[in-house]
Amino acid sequence: MNPAYNFAFFDEGSKREIRRATLKAIAIPGYQVPFASREMPIGRGWGTGGLQLTLSLIGRNDILKVIDQGSDESVNAVNIKKLVVDTTGVETTEHTAKATLIQSRHRIPEVPLTSEQILVLQVPLPEPLRYYEPSESVTKKLHAEKEYSGAWLMLFEQIMKYGSMTTGADHPVLVHDRYVMAPSPIPRFDNPKMNESEALILLGAGREKKVYAVPPYTKVVSLDFDDYPFAPETFADKQCRLCGSTGVFLDELFDEGADEAVYQCNDTSYCLEKLNAAEVN
Repeated sequence: MNPAYNFAFFDEGSKREIRRATLKAIAIPGYQVPFASREMPIGRGWGTGGLQLTLSLIGRNDILKVIDQGSDESVNAVNIKKLVVDTTGVETTEHTAKATLIQSRHRIPEVPLTSEQILVLQVPLPEPLRYYEPSESVTKKLHAEKEYSGAWLMLFEQIMKYGSMTTGADHPVLVHDRYVMAPSPIPRFDNPKMNESEALILLGAGREKKVYAVPPYTKVVSLDFDDYPFAPETFADKQCRLCGSTGVFLDELFDEGADEAVYQCNDTSYCLEKLNAAEVN
């Protein structure tokens, strides 16, 4: 830990303010709670909202994991991890099951999370109604009145134009039968992992100054229609070329000179663990 900084970078007053906003978000699942987003030594839009949640919650005994689009070694993940470690000295891991605090961008890990873990998701656009309503005051009123016809209309227009819902990521969800929420730009494949999750899921948007949450064992349903049900990405006839895993989110890759695409686990630590387990056996 760098002695030039307070533990976890922020002063204690700032951490308390963020924690208070977090507690309110947990008490009202899916509701966007404004908070005083702090200046950070990284640019807004690079995960400052999630990082502020992590720094306000992390303790000396926590074990941290940071991933970016499934990778522990991307530029975003490495630099966030470095800042947290430099100001806390906490232990880090690439193994999902060993981590007590996981910060992620664009993915929920493949390994099922437990009640002993907290998942923090980085969010660029927390307002799911912003795609069709630019006014913040109007979206607040729509949420208060539970008026979400515009969200279904947006999906209906996709079906009419393309024949199916085309939200590749950030597909809106209904939380606790009350608030429509942006799940962050996770793929549709990860949306079902939020439903009745054992782990606490926190979502932070630093640029938009919003915090919201999905408490453990909370009902989360992706918006859809009876005749056009929500359908996550499917890899039913595909498997990872490295570890052979099926039923996980796969990246489609094209090797130079190859006639067909190959597939590989997007969650790199999950893939490595499967490979290591196979070698042991």
